[in-house]
Amino acid sequence: MKIYTKTGDDGSTGLYGGTRVQKFDLRIEAYGTTDELNSYVGLIRDQEINTDFKNDLAKIQNELFTLGAMLATPQEKETLKSGKERLKIPKIDKNSIVFLEKTIDSMGVDLPPMTHFVLPGGHTTVSYCHIARCVCRRAERLCVRLSQESTINPNILMYLNRLSDYLFVLARKLTYALKAEEIQWIPSKNN
Repeated sequence: MKIYTKTGDDGSTGLYGGTRVQKFDLRIEAYGTTDELNSYVGLIRDQEINTDFKNDLAKIQNELFTLGAMLATPQEKETLKSGKERLKIPKIDKNSIVFLEKTIDSMGVDLPPMTHFVLPGGHTTVSYCHIARCVCRRAERLCVRLSQESTINPNILMYLNRLSDYLFVLARKLTYALKAEEIQWIPSKNN
């Protein structure tokens, strides 16, 4: 498989189904940011963390690839003229969202209750989680905006919303597992 095709040299790119759009198109921004998020999730997975976390993160990376493919397929191109589905992969569905919810609940069992907002940091791995969470929120915002212009699967929005929660709880869980300090945000009073 050749890496360069030269078809994008004019600033355009192809969506799944053949439609060509400019590389700054909102749909490209949405799945490009999802790809960026996937890279950060991989960075977290590469850290010295529990194997269960690594396995969960690998599952999430696969789901993010799926989510990107779903975003790269405009609704009008989802079905072939023959009536068959163009994108023949398992989609992000309610089970994907339930997996995140159950994992969040499981991680949260041993965590102390939150009484303040938490400042990102305390350990490099924890900081990577917070960076991924912020990129996830950006992907979510782009997908919400895209959903105002085009029809997208609503599970995409729910998944990204839940994933940012997962990444926040993972950051807290790793803070305690790595014996790092959880720094509470306590606003200073202006005198």
